[in-house]
Amino acid sequence: MALSQRSRRYAPIALLGVAGIALAGCGAPGGASGGDSGEDATVTIYGTIVDAEAELLQESWSDWADENGITIKYEGSQDFETQLGTRAQGGNPPDIAIFPQPGLFADFAQRDFLKPAPEEVEKNANEYWTEDWVDYGTVDDTFYGAPLMANVKGWIWYSPTKFDEWGVEVPETLDEMTALTESIQAATGTPAWCAGFESGTATGWPGTDWIEDYVLRQAGPEVYDQWVANEIEFTDPQIKQAFDSVGEILLDPANVNAGFGDVRSINSTAFGDVAPKLAAGECALTHQASFLSGFYPEGTDISEDGDVWAFMLPGETADDSAVTGAGEIVGAFSDSEATQKVLAYLSSPEWANARVSLGGVTSANNGLDPANAKDPILQETIKILQDSDTTFRFDASDLMPGAVGAGTFWKGMVSWINGTSTDDVLTQIQTGWPAS
Repeated sequence: MALSQRSRRYAPIALLGVAGIALAGCGAPGGASGGDSGEDATVTIYGTIVDAEAELLQESWSDWADENGITIKYEGSQDFETQLGTRAQGGNPPDIAIFPQPGLFADFAQRDFLKPAPEEVEKNANEYWTEDWVDYGTVDDTFYGAPLMANVKGWIWYSPTKFDEWGVEVPETLDEMTALTESIQAATGTPAWCAGFESGTATGWPGTDWIEDYVLRQAGPEVYDQWVANEIEFTDPQIKQAFDSVGEILLDPANVNAGFGDVRSINSTAFGDVAPKLAAGECALTHQASFLSGFYPEGTDISEDGDVWAFMLPGETADDSAVTGAGEIVGAFSDSEATQKVLAYLSSPEWANARVSLGGVTSANNGLDPANAKDPILQETIKILQDSDTTFRFDASDLMPGAVGAGTFWKGMVSWINGTSTDDVLTQIQTGWPAS
């Protein structure tokens, strides 16, 4: 699967066992082995990236590692958070960890597990990333790590051919998208939207993406930031407005779930399974991040005049450029010379171009050439990430404490689709916030 910058919230995955990827034990406390003895140094990296994408990750640094006499051993796991905490507390962490959530990254930094980033990494971050991205790697005024990859969420996938057939156009505002939904339903006699929230133990996360997009577009970035910080609670009318607006699509059987069943089928439909339905013309619209391109059947023409394409979820006005997205932050438990070299390379445009050219991912590094992305949607994603006019906000659930973002928020979305009232769901989600 060619997914872009996936966190652990995707379909269940087995512990890495792919040929060509070393299943490394964690590095010894105090840093990478070798390095100071004249022997080849070994640097261990631990993350959530697995299977085929892990092979591409390994390939992205293999030439550089050989040239620099460094052996990089990567291990990926679906149990990243739990295992990393156990290893860090036991004094046996990896040299480097690739964090899918800034909140988790900050927690490890605040507990003094992570080393401040080397000077060259901080220099790269300041030169090649926006201030927002640098801030995600900064904890208590100390810079601990640079971003790695990134994605943009909020894409609305559709069929250009079907749009021509139905005589409809890409909407420029949320009101126009409502009208589009009604026009497609009238033209086809079937629901315009398909959606899938199923993702194993992470079922519900696609629903949180819907809510986050609407909060940002309807209430604005300041309210979004206050919501992430729990200064505005889930029960606030501004957050409820987002639920109500999303509910006009996801809770209305006239609008979902095309090709799958009733509203409740959203919870049993795997998020990636909507892609083949859309490519086959059985579904007109679906909301998903840039990585959905990896789920279309082989041979699908993803282009403005092809089988499928996507537009960004519009805002209240046509000039609204706010988007949500996600990515990874790289943190180090070791300050060995070899580890610092690896960190510097991973923060460079050279690495970003090397990885993106292999396919399936994007980066917010402004030294990245969009042409290196083979997928046209990924090329568009890179342009959005590099556009200085873009208002970017990291996925809210990834910034919230795990008990909320990966706990009551995910579960709340499932309950909501199953028929629990919005007010009850908002109250339930809010209970996940720590008391202090």
